Amino acid sequence: MYTVKSEIYSETNYQPEQDADGKIVSKFRFRYPDEKLPNGKAKVDSDGDLEVKRPKRGIIEIEHSDATELKLVGLQVWRGALLLADFVFHQREAWSSKTILELGAGVGLTSITAAMMNKGQVYCTDVNLGCILELIRKNVQRNRQLLQSKISVLEYDFLASRSQLSKELIAAIDDSDIILAADVVYDDTLTDAFVAVMEHILERGEKSGRAKYIYMAMEKRYVFTLEDCESVAPMYEHFLRQVLKKPWRMDELPLDFPQYFEYERCPQLVLMRISRR
Repeated sequence: MYTVKSEIYSETNYQPEQDADGKIVSKFRFRYPDEKLPNGKAKVDSDGDLEVKRPKRGIIEIEHSDATELKLVGLQVWRGALLLADFVFHQREAWSSKTILELGAGVGLTSITAAMMNKGQVYCTDVNLGCILELIRKNVQRNRQLLQSKISVLEYDFLASRSQLSKELIAAIDDSDIILAADVVYDDTLTDAFVAVMEHILERGEKSGRAKYIYMAMEKRYVFTLEDCESVAPMYEHFLRQVLKKPWRMDELPLDFPQYFEYERCPQLVLMRISRR
């Protein structure tokens, strides 16, 4: 059986351990965003010297797989999820009371990050392959002491028809302001289904008058083809072709915001914001 493995495991030591059930649990280290001081004034000690505040650090513990077949890649942690987690921290003030829904959440790392910074509701969704919804719930419970808001875990199968979606999921979609997705583009069929999901969400937002913004992180994966005689990113390019057919606005956001999590922020990473025109 052909398997794939996320590159982040070899780039950074996440101190993987086996729990009592033999499952892999890794520690994803981060620094908390700097707290703003009242009136923007720096603190000084009794001698009048500037107090240097050391960054507060923390750990999110995540159970995950080390390598999987392609259809179960959601059981791993990928670089896009960490980029999106950085962006969630960066947006902590703007999104503090927003309702957030994550699509294709995998092991739940980005949703957990959102619930740490957000006092609103967080919905964490994925298709239930490989018992992934149970795994997300375990990871949420494992990190419950970090959370400010509630995380509801729901199934969202991109390949399901609109009539097959549960009432709970439809209510979550309608209730959401911010939609997150990381590393969900790796197969043409699923990419087409994901674009259809975005279309459904944006349409419901337009009909209800509640604007929705989709933030999507991904890594361009280049391959060399004889046909093109150059390196191309076929999954990324297929995604762009599908999105550009839609009446949407798509902005590629600069990656100049701080890095809070430990990973290699490589040049192939992309962060997009998608909304109705």
